[in-house]
Amino acid sequence: MFNFTPLLGAHSASAASQSLLELDGGVKILVDVGWHEDFDPETLRELERQVPTVSIILLTHATTAHLAAFAHCCKHFPLFTRIPIYATTPVISLGRTLLQDLYASTPLASTFIPTASLSETAYSYTTSLASGDGSDILLPPPTSEEIATYFSLIHPLKYSQTHQPLGSPFSPPLNGLSITAYSAGHTLGGTIWHIQHGLESIVYAVDWNHARENVLSGAAWTGGAGAGGAEVIEQLRKPTALVCSSRGAERVALPGGRKRRDELLLDMIRSAVARGGTVLIPTDSSARVLELAYLLEHAWRSDTPDSPTGGALRKAKLYLASKNIGATMRYARSMLEWMDEAVVREFEAEGSGNAQPQQARTNGYPRAGKGGPPDQGQGQSKSAGPFEFRHLKLLERKQQVDRIIRQHAAEEHPTGQVILASDTSLEWGFSREVFRRIATDGKSLIILTERSTAPDSLASDRPPALARLLWQWWEDRGDGVAMEPGSDGENLDQVYVAGKDLEVRDAHRVPLEGTENLAYQQYLATQRQLNNTLQPSDQAALASTADAVDDASSSSSSSTDDSDSERQGKALNISATLAHSNRNKADLSNADLGINVLLRRKGVYDFDVRGKKGREKMFPYVPKRRRADDFGDFIRPEEYLKAEEREEIDGQEMRATDKDGLRNTLGQKRKWDEVGRAEGGRGRPPVAGTNKRRQLDQVKPVGQDDPTGTGVGDGAGSDDSDVDAEQPVDLGPAKVAYTTEVVRANFRIAFVDFSGLHDKRSLQMLLPLIQPRKLILVSGTEDETLSLAADCRKVLSADGGPSGSNNTTDVFTPVVGRTVDASVDTNAWTLRLSESLVRRLLWQNVRGLGVVHVTGLLTVTPPADQQAEDEQSGIKKQKLIGDAPLISGGNGVIRTSDKTAHATPTLDVMPPNLLGATRSVAQSIHVGDLRLADLRKILQGSGHSAEFRGEGTLLVDGLVAVKKTSTGKIEVEGGGLTMADSLSMSRAFEGSFYAVKRKIYEGLAVVAGG
Repeated sequence: MFNFTPLLGAHSASAASQSLLELDGGVKILVDVGWHEDFDPETLRELERQVPTVSIILLTHATTAHLAAFAHCCKHFPLFTRIPIYATTPVISLGRTLLQDLYASTPLASTFIPTASLSETAYSYTTSLASGDGSDILLPPPTSEEIATYFSLIHPLKYSQTHQPLGSPFSPPLNGLSITAYSAGHTLGGTIWHIQHGLESIVYAVDWNHARENVLSGAAWTGGAGAGGAEVIEQLRKPTALVCSSRGAERVALPGGRKRRDELLLDMIRSAVARGGTVLIPTDSSARVLELAYLLEHAWRSDTPDSPTGGALRKAKLYLASKNIGATMRYARSMLEWMDEAVVREFEAEGSGNAQPQQARTNGYPRAGKGGPPDQGQGQSKSAGPFEFRHLKLLERKQQVDRIIRQHAAEEHPTGQVILASDTSLEWGFSREVFRRIATDGKSLIILTERSTAPDSLASDRPPALARLLWQWWEDRGDGVAMEPGSDGENLDQVYVAGKDLEVRDAHRVPLEGTENLAYQQYLATQRQLNNTLQPSDQAALASTADAVDDASSSSSSSTDDSDSERQGKALNISATLAHSNRNKADLSNADLGINVLLRRKGVYDFDVRGKKGREKMFPYVPKRRRADDFGDFIRPEEYLKAEEREEIDGQEMRATDKDGLRNTLGQKRKWDEVGRAEGGRGRPPVAGTNKRRQLDQVKPVGQDDPTGTGVGDGAGSDDSDVDAEQPVDLGPAKVAYTTEVVRANFRIAFVDFSGLHDKRSLQMLLPLIQPRKLILVSGTEDETLSLAADCRKVLSADGGPSGSNNTTDVFTPVVGRTVDASVDTNAWTLRLSESLVRRLLWQNVRGLGVVHVTGLLTVTPPADQQAEDEQSGIKKQKLIGDAPLISGGNGVIRTSDKTAHATPTLDVMPPNLLGATRSVAQSIHVGDLRLADLRKILQGSGHSAEFRGEGTLLVDGLVAVKKTSTGKIEVEGGGLTMADSLSMSRAFEGSFYAVKRKIYEGLAVVAGG
């Protein structure tokens, strides 16, 4: 069984992605926890409702569309952090810096307290709050340390590493569930998930890119860059269900590929820099920014006065602005093995330049002047790695951004500057601040790197994002288009925006006052009580509850004075009272505790057992319950792991977290010096069970490891004059206040597609090779999804499958909240093999799999344990048969029982009188898939010459031709020999022909039919 439900991102203009996969046995997998750009908590209601039923969580990309709500869910959903989470190492590291940047840049990420919840708690203080005026009160945001703690809970995986995950404490058994991560090519560490559960083979591929880029090697459908495969790899081929994104599917690839795209971006920059303007490139802060930063840095390095462009780029200044970009680049330099092979080779070639002392450098090269680029001779003598910048300067504070804009405006003859800033939406981060400052300059150019659409599912009471508005202006082109000449002679499209009034609304935090603060505290107290109810404070509560139930049941069973209902009620009341006392520290009387007073009261050593019954007469003892089955005690595989395996599969972490009480501190008392740390929520200390590797990956707060806050060692040139510390963000109780500014827009807009998503050609090429049985399209607008679904039906139906059949693939286009059944169509039956039949089986190995042909007689008989049970209870059996329904047969009346009807069928040895008839019907079959490339290696190893001639033809010894048809059939042909041919050649042909056939049969399993 496989049911798929999109929680976010289906038939929507928003790129946010959340998907719920339900498998057989109630196993539920949550893939991604993305969020809309307006951070509306109402869009997470369905996710919050599904959290108690989720078994594991998978993360695909380190972008806001895929994990923006991760920290919010960890902080405000009590059971979320108890679910095992899996992702690749780059997604963990870059996702951590992304969310730290997000929460430090905008207060809207904290989200508002729901009006309905606030109205329920605020009625006793003021009617104005209860009427809805307090809807702007913010929830406590997670601190930087808390975000690092949340990401340390994620289990890191490597590409092509098959892993059997551990389920959550409230999950049903996973029954052999396995997950494998493959490269998606869209972001560093981006993942295509392969999920195997029983007969279900599911490939989850949302936001992938098959093309090779400067930093990323492309998706792993055909083995990745350099593999040169013309077929999809075996692990991703022919899945029972393929979940694919439709966003960007109508995009047509730019002629010329990656090289033409890069040149187009550089031509746009050169045209604006030549006018002395400022170029703003909005981008994210952790994913696609690596591709842009790598490209521009190397463009500045190679742009010398001797180059064809005459060094135009070297004259301009290059900046990258984001609050946590220094940590992002440090992580990028430590994860070069996840990048393209060209980046690794560059790092190895420049290894000698990385050995120079860090103290003698400032952001990659000696300082020349005041923040300016180095001299040409000095810059060329220095060697730098892929992400050690010589020309790109990192900006992590608002004062730095303000200073470079003021300096550029004060120049008499400006030379131009290029600023990469987060975020792409222009709703938060430094990109919004830079846009406000340069929007009135007619020489400014804003280059959009991703397509946007009109908001359809976002909040209607808020204005659309600036990026969406700019994209609309670029499509309308109402004020005209500037045709700038490019390096190849073609015109560059730059859309004018002149004379338009643009309203920019900014949000900032304002402390709560008076009754607002009282309502806020009352809301937090209510949430603490609710969380304590859902999540006990320690494991002793569970033990005391079990102890109370045992004591109550034993005493009630030995007593004959109470009725059954009274005994049950007494046991439930005692267990509930004891469990409640552990959570709320309520005192119980000695009579209520009974014999347990010896354990629960200090200084009590005597208990009168005269007249007592049951457990009240024995000293209290709670034995440890051992989990066992018919074969003995259960064995935990994680207890027998090697040291290197424990780094990858840390199964004890989930148990150690609850044992240390890290998730159960909400509502408990804290010391006065812990107010600052716990003001953001639960005040969690670092996880005790994490290993050293994860502790090293945790990110220090901005400025902690860099006293100047300029990211020394991570960028080009910094100024000593900029040492003013930025004001820390107040994380106390606050609400949102808005300020509005009207900006007279006067700039140019350009577009260069750096989204890194698959295009229409890639889908049309790969889908027939993947050959999915079911196709589910999500993550796109309604028009994109429906159009792509129609194209996919045509492509898959025209292909007809590998055997040339006319079977069509089912294509689903679900909307948000709608569940589709994409279960595999294969029918499977369970039967038993008799011992006599098993002893006669002759197994053959085919690529590690055992294959056997079975011919037997199918009978339906009750199992042996049921027969023994029926023999011991003959009276019950007679009664059951007597009450069984009657079935009229050919020779009389047969009585059936439910046990016989539900018994497992048994396959036994064929009787001799029927064996002869089956031999004439059954035929021998060949099992296996032989590849010509493998056959070529085998024949060459045996001393034969084998070379490919033409397409799909292998010529052996110049005499025998081996072909493989589209249906998988192997054809062996030999050229005819005339009478004039020598006898030796005839013998050589005979030897080669039969040698080829023998090697082919050795690679296949010939299963006899008799």
